[in-house]
Amino acid sequence: MRLLILTQYFPPEVGAPQNRLFELAIRLKKQGVEVTVLTAMPNYPRMIIHPDYLGKQNLVEVMDGLQVHRTSIYVSTDRSIIKRLLNYFSFVYTSWRYGRKLNGKFDYVFCESPPLFLGISAVLLARRFKAKLIFNVSDLWPESAEKLGLVTNRFLLRISTWLEEYLYRSSTIISGQTQGIVANIKSRFPDKVVYWLPNGVDLSYYNPDNYSKAWRSSAGFRDDDFLLLYAGIIGHAQGLEIILHAARMLSDLPSCKFILLGDGPEKSRLMTLAKELGLTNLFFMDPVTKVIMPEIVAASDVAVIPLRKLELFKGAIPSKIFESLSMKKPILLGVEGEARDLFITEGKCGLAFTPESAEELAQAVRQLERDRDLVREFGENGRKYAADKFDRNQIAADFLRLLDRNSSTNSGE
Repeated sequence: MRLLILTQYFPPEVGAPQNRLFELAIRLKKQGVEVTVLTAMPNYPRMIIHPDYLGKQNLVEVMDGLQVHRTSIYVSTDRSIIKRLLNYFSFVYTSWRYGRKLNGKFDYVFCESPPLFLGISAVLLARRFKAKLIFNVSDLWPESAEKLGLVTNRFLLRISTWLEEYLYRSSTIISGQTQGIVANIKSRFPDKVVYWLPNGVDLSYYNPDNYSKAWRSSAGFRDDDFLLLYAGIIGHAQGLEIILHAARMLSDLPSCKFILLGDGPEKSRLMTLAKELGLTNLFFMDPVTKVIMPEIVAASDVAVIPLRKLELFKGAIPSKIFESLSMKKPILLGVEGEARDLFITEGKCGLAFTPESAEELAQAVRQLERDRDLVREFGENGRKYAADKFDRNQIAADFLRLLDRNSSTNSGE
């Protein structure tokens, strides 16, 4: 079986889609699938081409045995709607122009969305190779963009909705990252194959037995500090102001220290806010590589995982949950709906707080800071729950069985 993965985002970029697709690809390859990746020159999240790729129009490289083809993309630090559209459509064009010349025949074209517009290139490439289209939805777009206020132009929203529905109809398989996404699409397209393809974790890599807490002292923290880690994109959706306000409420507990590790469009604003609040118990850190990340998780005590209080996010499962669970770190979860049902109610992996409630977050921190036995209990529960339900090896094996079952069906419309 030959599979072409089409995605705008891929390592060495750091982020949830990048890691998830890379980990899926290498596992499918180990199970005998011939996987090719077509992606853009790495630039996310700073929207600046990484130094090693500057000036290159096209590039072929091998990553852990995967053949990765890269094409040029327009990037700009200006986040206006025009600049964002230029960013998306530049890769739609270059991925089609380059991809159509790839050698051989593909059985499936797997397209990652968002950006939704990349589906245009995916449909054209699927037709070019007479392949079946798998449209993988990690975020319902344009619905999420509209509810977050990122896109307000009614004409663009109508066109995007039409395109979304066209791409679903054109797909042999529609996969969704959460059960909420799957249910939404299935309700609108009951005759399509809609499959839950969750994120997961490499239990052998994120294994607490493999790491010490040495990072703690090297970063300037004390052994008795209670470290609360947020690691990921510092963006609009996360509503990270809550952590800053909770940190101010916990100024009477000097051992409690918050770490915001990552980058994104909201980072500079939050750094300014932290100065205005006079916070001495909150620390901003730059993104790190996959090699370093487990060391930081191992050295922390608790993972803080917030999202804004929007109906849209009741179906969201932040990817950073899985590594924390696997490393036996309890979570403080400010996400309602599916994530809370799975990881708090069923898995008993930590405590929940109402999204955007700094008071509840601060109360939960106080509870864990004074009850270290509960911290350990939640940590043990999390590792077991991740192993039972979110092992990347099992996720890839189940997905391959789905591809085998659908290999003889007709392609999408």
